[in-house]
Amino acid sequence: MSNAADMTAQAWDAEVLKSSTPVLVDFWAEWCGPCKMLGPTIDVIAEEYAGRLRVVKLNVDNEPSIAGKYAISSIPTLILFKNGEIAEHLVGLLPKQKIVEKVLPHI
Repeated sequence: MSNAADMTAQAWDAEVLKSSTPVLVDFWAEWCGPCKMLGPTIDVIAEEYAGRLRVVKLNVDNEPSIAGKYAISSIPTLILFKNGEIAEHLVGLLPKQKIVEKVLPHI
């Protein structure tokens, strides 16, 4: 079972943009091999930083309006939102340490 919650367009504003906790959003798709490879890393980050960082997954095929709003043209893409603003933007299959290195200063 994933530690990262699935995100929908309906919950986006309340759960991501208005969150008092920084939110790391994993933009992914079912057909994306690198996305599937990154999944376990995202789950570990969600577990290790629970309470300090919220981690959610947004399927770009199911929620194209959100993916379009943030010009997601390559997946996997990770965007860290803090106080409703983009704090970090990472693209590609990255190792856990690189992701944590970018996220840690914001939590």
